[in-house]
Amino acid sequence: MSRGTPAPQSGSTTAAAGTPPEPFAEPTARVGGGWIALFAAAWLGIWMAQLTPIQLLLPLQIESRVGAVATGAGTGTAASSDWIASVLAFGIISGIAGVAALVVFPLTGALSDRTTSRFGRRRPWLAAGTLLFAASLVLLGLQTSLFGIGVFWTLTITGFCILTAALTATISDQVPVAQRGAVSGWLAAPQAVGTILGLILVTTLFTAQFAGYLVVAVLLVVLVLPFCLRVPDAVLERSARARVSARGFLDGFWISPKAHPDFGFTLLGRVLVNTGNALGTALLLYFLMFGLHDDTAEDDLIVLTLIYMVFVVLASLGAGVLSDRLGRRRVFVFVASICQAAAALLLALVPELGVAMVAAGLLGLGYGCFLSVDQALATQVLPDPAARGKDLGIMNIATAVPQAIAPLLGAAVVALSGGFMALFLLSALFAAAGALAVARVRGVR
Repeated sequence: MSRGTPAPQSGSTTAAAGTPPEPFAEPTARVGGGWIALFAAAWLGIWMAQLTPIQLLLPLQIESRVGAVATGAGTGTAASSDWIASVLAFGIISGIAGVAALVVFPLTGALSDRTTSRFGRRRPWLAAGTLLFAASLVLLGLQTSLFGIGVFWTLTITGFCILTAALTATISDQVPVAQRGAVSGWLAAPQAVGTILGLILVTTLFTAQFAGYLVVAVLLVVLVLPFCLRVPDAVLERSARARVSARGFLDGFWISPKAHPDFGFTLLGRVLVNTGNALGTALLLYFLMFGLHDDTAEDDLIVLTLIYMVFVVLASLGAGVLSDRLGRRRVFVFVASICQAAAALLLALVPELGVAMVAAGLLGLGYGCFLSVDQALATQVLPDPAARGKDLGIMNIATAVPQAIAPLLGAAVVALSGGFMALFLLSALFAAAGALAVARVRGVR
């Protein structure tokens, strides 16, 4: 059976609790509603803990250190003497964290592939990543210098990478191909919900800097822990562990795009589309403040995020299920990429709040579809079932690193062009190029 062909529906059998597939076996039994609920809850905590800082907490924390923006007492009005300096500082710190993600994602995946713990291959890394992620967020909230912010944000992203590298590998480990679109939708939908929930919490209930970081850290642990404790994970026997030299281990991180073109084009498309999305969203608060001169920028950011959330949830869950039923992935990913390009063009050509709301809906529609179906596509182009964690770790680079480096790239574009039009045009260009890359995949329909 080819990689692009969904598993037969004999997989309609639901996996029994406590009986995960063998480590390198292709799963055939469908996962049940309890498994999916725990999986979705874990991603809700993860996205809340990562994206709430990116969207609001971290920019405001850096902004207060740089001293570029003065906020009117009780009004939310922002004035700026050199706001670009604040954007650049945010971009540099995010870029440093992106370099860490570039290393940690595939390394963690490769190590988890070879882990022989009695708790399973993935669960030790789930636990370690969660603890590092949460502890770093708490310590980040205490920082009062740009150096300290940079150090602990990098550690935060490191924990995020360790946790998500192991968690995404469980899809290939335990979910049959014919169910991966639907299950991946529950990776995507919590992103939007987590973002808006996190923003509401830190702007209404936990408004102090430290309190904001603390609450998302606590919720991270509370929401990930049940999956870590209750979902079974196959134990890899020591005799089955791959034995390779240090050179062989390092060489494994290179996957030839000539030998595995579908993997290469899927990875390239993911890099391009996620970079385009990150360019269009990472500096959204600054766009509202300084591009639209919005006196209620923080409140309007929540409105835009809420619109985005609704469409992400609808698209991710609907497109994931539909792609499973049709046995098609590429066309969904292609259309999703084009939707994102169109949203960025709207922001570039008509910089108004009302148009930004329309663009938020279109962006959510495209990105929700992309997140769920592209994740399913990625699991079907992996070269080696014994290296799923490592290969998906490489794929995950294409999700996390663009989010980290986009603020730096975007800040440079805004600084050089003196505005936000060029930023959104570049976002549209990346998304459209990603659509073309995905169209080159041949082994998956």
